[in-house]
Amino acid sequence: MTRPIIVFDLDGTLIDTAPDLLDSLNHSLAASKLAAVDEAGFKRFVGHGGRVMIERAHAAQQRSLDVAEHDRLLKLFLDHYTDNIPGKSRPYPGVIEAIARFEKAGYLLAVCTNKYEANSLALIDALGLTSHFAAIAGQDTFAFRKPDPRHLIETINLAGGDPHRALMVGDSQTDIDTAKAAGIPVVAVDFGYTDRHVREFEPSAVISHFNALTVDLAERLIHAAGH
Repeated sequence: MTRPIIVFDLDGTLIDTAPDLLDSLNHSLAASKLAAVDEAGFKRFVGHGGRVMIERAHAAQQRSLDVAEHDRLLKLFLDHYTDNIPGKSRPYPGVIEAIARFEKAGYLLAVCTNKYEANSLALIDALGLTSHFAAIAGQDTFAFRKPDPRHLIETINLAGGDPHRALMVGDSQTDIDTAKAAGIPVVAVDFGYTDRHVREFEPSAVISHFNALTVDLAERLIHAAGH
């Protein structure tokens, strides 16, 4: 029998990457002679990726942005981010203990993220976590990405897991919608990068700390999914 599996989103779920992504955003904005953004006000956009962050920053300062300039700033953003991995990014409190808990219980672990695969691998490796994951799939790993449920299903298959004994953990509507479309229960963390409370998207459960992500909770949710 294949082992049960927990699939994690990356940014805003496993790892707090906001400080580095905002640093890279401000680096790109400086090239366009825009003021730096306020971390508190802009953190909610981090989960949407660099292109959206650049777009929102220009809109907030009432500056127009054509396609060529958008592309130029995105390249500056990505180059700066890549060159500084892992920067200030760190696992959220309780992540390391949760990983150990589920490994001891015989679960496979995987990452399914809309971050580019190379950046995801580099970040996870720089933090010394690579060996814990049976698969790490980014937005360009397959020909589709979240919220397409195939991104999650194929990540599970790549890890050698069983989609019928799986749980997703994420921080956004995208993660929740992906899991629901795949018929997989989903736990939402409420400390990630979203401008609305994750409860509004009706996940299977909401947690405020990884200490609450227990093996018992996972098994109850997987069982309740009816697989």
